[in-house]
Order: sequence, then C-alpha cells, then structure tokens
Amino acid sequence: MKVVVIGGGPAGMMAAITASQKGDKVILIEKMKSLGRKLLITGKGRCNITSSLPIEEFIKNTPGNGKFLYSSYQRYTNKDIIKFLKEEGLEVKEERGNRIFPITDHSQDVLECFIKKLKKNNVEIHYNEKVEEILYKEKEGEKIVKGIKTNKEVIEADKVILATGGKSYPLTGSTGDGYDLAKKLGHTIKDIKPSLVPLEIYEKDICKELQGLSLKNVSIKLLDSEKNKNIYEDFGEMLFTHFGVSGPIILSSSAHLVRYKNIEEKYKNRSIKLVIDFKPALLEQKLEARILRDFDELKNKQYKNSLDKLLPQKLIPVIVRQSKIDATKKVNEITKEERRNLVHLLKSFTLEIKAFRPIEEAIITSGGINIKEIDPKTMESKIVKNLYFAGEIIDVDSYTGGFNLQIAYSTGYVAGLS
Repeated sequence: MKVVVIGGGPAGMMAAITASQKGDKVILIEKMKSLGRKLLITGKGRCNITSSLPIEEFIKNTPGNGKFLYSSYQRYTNKDIIKFLKEEGLEVKEERGNRIFPITDHSQDVLECFIKKLKKNNVEIHYNEKVEEILYKEKEGEKIVKGIKTNKEVIEADKVILATGGKSYPLTGSTGDGYDLAKKLGHTIKDIKPSLVPLEIYEKDICKELQGLSLKNVSIKLLDSEKNKNIYEDFGEMLFTHFGVSGPIILSSSAHLVRYKNIEEKYKNRSIKLVIDFKPALLEQKLEARILRDFDELKNKQYKNSLDKLLPQKLIPVIVRQSKIDATKKVNEITKEERRNLVHLLKSFTLEIKAFRPIEEAIITSGGINIKEIDPKTMESKIVKNLYFAGEIIDVDSYTGGFNLQIAYSTGYVAGLS
C-alpha cells in the first residue's frame, strides 16, 4: 500500500513511522525545510514529551472533546512513547506536575529519535513541498482518496493522512492549510480559536509594573462575576507580562475559557475575573499571624518597607498601593482592620480579563475538523474513504503538561496503523 502523510510534526512523523512498520511505502510531505519545528519549541525548547499520569487521567485533562480520544489513548499510551524514545537511545525524566522531559533537556534530541526511525524505516521525505489538493474519485456515490497534488507534482496514493497541525505558531508551518484541504472535500471546521494562550488584562498598568515577575506555588481562580460562578481553579506557576498574564496555570485556564459560553461577550462586560492567592499554603488566620510576627519585628519601620520577607520585591509597591494603607505609616500604627484588608488582598488579588492573545501566540489551536466526521477507532474520515486525520488539525485540545503531544502520538499511531 502507498501512503502519503501530509505534515511533518509529531503526529505526521508518528503516522509515517507506524504505517512504514506495517510494510507500507510511505511518503512524508513537509512544506518547511525541516521536520518537527513546532516540537522543537515545546516546553521552552526542552520538550514536555508527555505526562506520567495514568492514561485514564488524560481525558480529564482534555477539555476539548477528550472522550473522542479514548480509543487512541488506549492504543498508544504515554508508556509507549517513552519506550519508543528509549529504544532510540533517549532516556527521560519526570519533573514537577507529572511532566516528562528528555534527560538531556533538549527537544532536538526527541526530534532526532523520530528522524532516525523514519530513516530506518525508509520513509521518503519531501521537504519544501506544499500540498494544494487531495485528489479523490467517486465510485457508487462514495468519495475515495486517489492521491495528492502539490506545488511540484501529483502523487498517487492508496491512503492519505492529514496531519498539518492548527493555526498557532505559523512560523513553524502551522498556518491552517489542512483546514482548507479538508473543507474542499466536504468536511466542516469547528471555530478556530487560540488555546493554551496568554491572557490580556484590563489593568495594564499593574501588569506593566509587574512585567517579568514569575510566581511559583500560587493558586488562581477564574470567576464569572455575573453568575457568581467559579469557572476554573489551578495551582502552580504564572508570569506577569506587559499585556497581562502567562505561565503554565494561565495557559491551562485559557483551554477551559475558550469553551466557556459567550466568552467574548463576558470579556467585554468585564465579568471574568482572575483571582490570585499569593499565599495558598496559609489560611487567612495563619497568614495574619505571620504578618503580625513580621510587624512585631519591624514595628518602627514604615509600612512600605515591612513586606520584604513576605513578598517578591517587584510585587511590594503594587500591594502597598492596592491595600490602601498609607505607605509611610509606621507598622505599629496599622489597625487590625487594615491588616485584615491586607490579608484579604494577598489571598484574593483580583484582575479583570480582557481577551485572549492572538492565535499566533497560542501553543495550540482549539477547533478544527469536526469529530463527528471522523471514526474515533481508526481516525478515518466518514466523508472520504482512505482519508485519515491526526493531531491538532482535529477539534481536540488539552491543558499544558504534555497532553497535547500525547494526542499527536496517539492519533498519529492509530491513523498510521489503520
């Protein structure tokens, strides 16, 4: 059987490797001059390969149509990708939050494992070649794939796997071409939106002042103030930027927000609040006791110089202002009520979310090929016979932590095997 795989990201490479292991003749088409460019920038260039959580937990961490992936996750697990890399000579390590990384801390080493395997399996790779059309014939009213047309040639094929990714990070080649190819064949595309993306905040002056401040071990809540509803909670690391907030827990929150009803309208109404707890390990009483101890030691100091032990330097001027306590007041003059207001502020520092950052800055894309038009057990199109899908082009997406790369391996494996 002759198989053409369109797209040289992790899903496409896995599909090509799996199909070639069955003995199929495989051609991998990549429009860029090299493979896996998006893989190289994952995990800040270290590649968060997968998660060590039990595979059953992956669906819970996939707010975007996770149940559709049940069969794929079962057939190619996190243990399988770790085994694959070890067989190619790359050991892995586990870090905080169940994240799995290469022992070398270089995403290039993960990519090299895929490239070595493609070469071993004699996969023919075409670089700098763009697919313009997927060709099909009609037989008894049924569309059947017969090949592809690129900017350079026409290639006949018994099976085509479309794994071109989404629209995020277009410089890596993810420009949404695959959606157009699928649309021409009769597939519907669910709204394309950014996911795992930083968030813009209305209080830009505060964010600019805090720009570059990275906070570990904080907890966040996203609240819909109109409904008095808690939308999302998380604990971990976040970062302030010139436009708003970013970092792992913020990116994961965006994957949840993107599917929240009327989210754009909610942003306009300023009803989505980000509530940050700077001291989640301490209940309010314990935090107040801690502040009292500090104040006792520093009773003759001015309030603005009394928070050094409690908070990062960059955060202090903002907290002093927001607490509405006179910055020059002596610590021993601060009232009980003022102290309690400070405690409340540290436990529920609130900002208003304005928008998602542009899709070009998103780690992944929410939306894509409608899952109702794909067989979840084989990844085959229900509209065109012998056309398969893999990876981010499908309307599935997860939180941060290696889950989205696992979607790529699992769906790529199933598409290649089917």
